[in-house]
Amino acid sequence: MDNKNKFYIYMLRLNDGSIYTGYTTDVKRRLKEHNESKKGAKATRAKRPCTLVYTEEFETKSDAMSREWFIKNKMSKEEKEELVKHYERK
Repeated sequence: MDNKNKFYIYMLRLNDGSIYTGYTTDVKRRLKEHNESKKGAKATRAKRPCTLVYTEEFETKSDAMSREWFIKNKMSKEEKEELVKHYERK
């Protein structure tokens, strides 16, 4: 899943049921940071544990960041839940 030449967006299910979306080059490291360190996003620290529920891989940082922005700013909670459902069925 993690490759230094790849970029990822990921979605986490927080312990309150909400979804957090982020960008990284290393999904495993980032999930660990969210769950175990102060390097995790402030939004996730009070809602641990976080569970990885979705990832997408991109060739460029720009593509990954554009997709992250779209998910965060243009998709409804219902649309995000559909992404997660489809991903979990794979």
